[in-house]
Amino acid sequence: MPLLLLGFRDELTGRPWQPPARHWPGSPLVGGRDEQAGGTWLAVHPQIPRVACILNARGAQAPPQTRHSRGELPLRAAAEGQQALKDLHDQLDTLASYDPFLLICADLSSALMLSWDGTRAALENFEPDRTHVITNVGHTYPPAPEQAPERAPEHAPKQAPAPTDAKAGHFGAKFAAHRPDADPAATIKDAWGDWLTLAGGDGLSDTDPAAIVVRHELPDGRVYGTTSVSLVALGAHGLRYDFQPVPADPTTWYPVDLQAR
Repeated sequence: MPLLLLGFRDELTGRPWQPPARHWPGSPLVGGRDEQAGGTWLAVHPQIPRVACILNARGAQAPPQTRHSRGELPLRAAAEGQQALKDLHDQLDTLASYDPFLLICADLSSALMLSWDGTRAALENFEPDRTHVITNVGHTYPPAPEQAPERAPEHAPKQAPAPTDAKAGHFGAKFAAHRPDADPAATIKDAWGDWLTLAGGDGLSDTDPAAIVVRHELPDGRVYGTTSVSLVALGAHGLRYDFQPVPADPTTWYPVDLQAR
C-alpha cells in the first residue's frame, strides 16, 4: 500500500461526534462527523482513492463574527483533491475566516499540506517513500536539512530551525522503522503490526510531553484529550480505513464500512 496515514483526533472530550460513515447525503465521502459544527477531522474518498485531514495549528485566531468551522475543509479537500488546497492558498480573504490549521490531502501520487497561521499561507509537498510526522507545531519529522549543521557551509547564514516537538522526537523514527503492509485482506492486527502498539501510546503516560494519546484536565473542569484514532491505507487495488473510538483500548479497533449503499 503506497500511502499510509495514522491520525489522532485531540478535542474536548465533551464535544459530541459520530463515528466514520457516509454522513453527508449525496456525497461519496466517509468520515467521522463533528455534531457541533457538522464537519470532520478526516475524510476518505473511496472511489479515487483519496484522504484528507486537518490539524489545529498555532497563530492568530479568526474574528469571532466571521469565523468558519475548519471541519468543512477536509470535506472540500477529499472531494476536490489537492487543487482545493492550491486554490485556498491564494484566497487570503477566505483563509482569514478560519483559525490556524494544517490541511493535508493525499492520494496515490502525492501528498500536499496547506498551512495557515492566521497571517500567512504555505504549501508543502511531502517527499514520497518516507515517513512524515505532522503535529500542531507543523511538519516535525523528518528533521529539515537546516537542522543538520554538518551539512551547512561553514559561513552560511543561520536559519530558523524547522518546527519540532517531543512527539516527533519519540515516535518519528519508530514509525519509520516499522512500516506495515496494511494488506486490505488482512486482520487489523496483521495489517498494521507494530504501528498498533505505537498508536496505543507506546507505554507513555497520557500527560507525558511526548505522548500521542493525551489527556489534560483544564482549569474549568473540562477535559481535552485524544477522542479517536484512525488508520488509513490507500492502494491501487484496495484501501482500508480502521477506526478506534476508545484510544489506547486495542479491543475497540474495527474496520470502517466503505461500501456505497
